[in-house]
Amino acid sequence: MTETTTLQSPMPGVFYRRPNPDEDIFAEVGDTVDAGDVVGLVGVMKNFHEIKAEQPGEITEFFVENEVEVEAGQDLVEIEVTSSSP
Repeated sequence: MTETTTLQSPMPGVFYRRPNPDEDIFAEVGDTVDAGDVVGLVGVMKNFHEIKAEQPGEITEFFVENEVEVEAGQDLVEIEVTSSSP
């Protein structure tokens, strides 16, 4: 059985997939992430909140494109959780 987790926006703002406009994006679909890895930012009035993977796994979907307005609680990223048991 595959377990997935969905990361949600903690506040209304703009979702960013890059740390800066001229830098590479944090992560792509298919990338493996560890718990604590930043996969995006939500910004409001020049304040940015890092969106971090809560568990290790593989990114399976981004529900929001770069620089799109989001609401608090909106789904942003889906991660297929890596099983810790053999």
